[in-house]
Amino acid sequence: MNDQYYANLLAQAREAVAQKRCGKLSRGVLFLQDNASVHMARVSRQALKDTGFSEIDHPPYSPDLAPSDYFLFSNLKKELRGRRFVDDNQMKMAVESHFDCKEKEYFLGGLKALYTRCEKYISLEGDYIEK
Repeated sequence: MNDQYYANLLAQAREAVAQKRCGKLSRGVLFLQDNASVHMARVSRQALKDTGFSEIDHPPYSPDLAPSDYFLFSNLKKELRGRRFVDDNQMKMAVESHFDCKEKEYFLGGLKALYTRCEKYISLEGDYIEK
């Protein structure tokens, strides 16, 4: 992935929000990303600004504070554990099915856990939460 590819993904994300979440753009979209080099590139920063999304401050990458690591993918792995797929398309369909059936509250729970994890991270003075 490079900065231009990521910039295109951001534009696609904005369009998806506009189409699937009527009125959400006018109320504001909070966007969380880490400090990976592709996210920090000038082209990517400008693309994020162009979306109108408000970026949530995030500390340097830590698996303890990355919702994709502690929440989304860990739950996905539990559901898919032991399953075998004939091809990539079958696996892609299983992943999409996993997320498509989740209610808004499921994703909110992951973000609420971020708040709690950040507090714990601060109290541990940056030491890892999960050892």
